[in-house]
Amino acid sequence: MLAKVAFQNGFLSALDQSGGSTAKALKLYGVEESEYSGDDEMFDKVHEMRTRIITNPVYHGARILGAILFEQTMERSICGKGSARYLWEDKEVVPFLKIDKGLMDEKDGVQLMKEMPALDALLDKAVAAGVFGTKERSVIKQANEAGIRAAAEQQFEVGRQVLAKGLVPILEPEVDINAADKEECERLLLDA
Repeated sequence: MLAKVAFQNGFLSALDQSGGSTAKALKLYGVEESEYSGDDEMFDKVHEMRTRIITNPVYHGARILGAILFEQTMERSICGKGSARYLWEDKEVVPFLKIDKGLMDEKDGVQLMKEMPALDALLDKAVAAGVFGTKERSVIKQANEAGIRAAAEQQFEVGRQVLAKGLVPILEPEVDINAADKEECERLLLDA
């Protein structure tokens, strides 16, 4: 997997929408809320949708470098295999796991990741499932030096924890595309 990520061109397939965005995503694919009852059935529907995408013949490692999975997707199976193993063994798509639990309220122009007290256990599950790496996101909304430094520090702290488990982190301190001072945000992030 490391050689593929290091040397092959391709894109990452984001299959990691969770709780808040799942109902909206299903609706965009034509699945109405009346077709399921409660979160368990909603996540069953979204897994069916992700399975249709992943098992499609045009979805394969020659075009797609990796896939970012939601925790419940990692815990489920596709064609009788764990999702991460199916992606790699059958599709040659490198599996990544979204590990952040959402964003905190904005403070100092940024939204840091919410606390992840069970991160070590989640990373252990990811390793056992055959996941290669992780993705963790925070958002920078304003050019506030202290806030941007806090976001960068949090990203690197989590990244070190991920590396310690033998996984490869994708650090994502995202600068909001609509930030009025986007260029200054990016400069401060590079300096952080």
